[in-house]
Amino acid sequence: MSIAAAYAALHALDGVDVRQAEPMARHTSFRIGGPADLFVTCDTVASLAPTLEVLSVENVPYTVAGKGSNLLVADSGYRGAVLVLGKEFKRHVCEGEHLRAGAACILAYLVQDAFSRGLGGLEFAVGVPGTLGGALAMNAGSREAWIGAVTESVTLFVPGTGLVRLRGDEISWGYRKSGLSAQGIIVESELRLVPSDPVRIRVEMERGLTRRRQSQPMGVPSAGSVFVNPEGDSAGRLIESVGLKGTKLGGARISDVHANFIVNDGGATAADVLGLANKVRTSVRDRYGIELQTEVRFLGEF
Repeated sequence: MSIAAAYAALHALDGVDVRQAEPMARHTSFRIGGPADLFVTCDTVASLAPTLEVLSVENVPYTVAGKGSNLLVADSGYRGAVLVLGKEFKRHVCEGEHLRAGAACILAYLVQDAFSRGLGGLEFAVGVPGTLGGALAMNAGSREAWIGAVTESVTLFVPGTGLVRLRGDEISWGYRKSGLSAQGIIVESELRLVPSDPVRIRVEMERGLTRRRQSQPMGVPSAGSVFVNPEGDSAGRLIESVGLKGTKLGGARISDVHANFIVNDGGATAADVLGLANKVRTSVRDRYGIELQTEVRFLGEF
């Protein structure tokens, strides 16, 4: 692996911004994470192929990240390249009832734009952090409503192949998963919305925001829900029932508001967060025989 050679080659490409030893704490909602060897922003579809070719030739592993809203990066950082999508992927256009948007679009902006046009279908996503690409990758939403249900198509960039468009019904949507990330880099999606009464949309959005403010920690760094809810139960309820709500380790704390959130009270390390997560998994497994699965992505060596 030659980071120096990869940096030099990427630096010469059009539509690519590359940084070395970039602290990932700047790019995650946890505000935690050591440096990535390379932090690469591709502003255009045309820049993706040469970027991935350089990384392949120089044998540099890579991972794709959005706004880092469900990402925990190791304190030692990531030995490879973190790839993010830039300018061209932040555009969106609405044509009738169809909203076509790049993967780097902030989901909250799309929710607001749909509301302003009297289009329903995205109310469930109000207050959900991160990008459209991230939402598609994890099928963001709840058991009652999720992004996959309004997805007409998703366009992927597949290394060695190019752009591939999948219909929504060709995607294996599941609870907190879609399988898309394993198939390629999500670059765009078309969402199918429905004309709706703006008053009704506003009421639903306000109800959703109120529910989030009352049930989730706001204004403190976190990565959202740490664990996926097991079938027929709530991870938060299980964690609270074993007495771990409010438990601290270093600068990290299991939220007093919602036990399925770990927050950074200031100066928390990835090791602090992982320590709490492991304590939760062990305690819930010992009490209930349930193996909680993490929803947060882990990047680097832990």
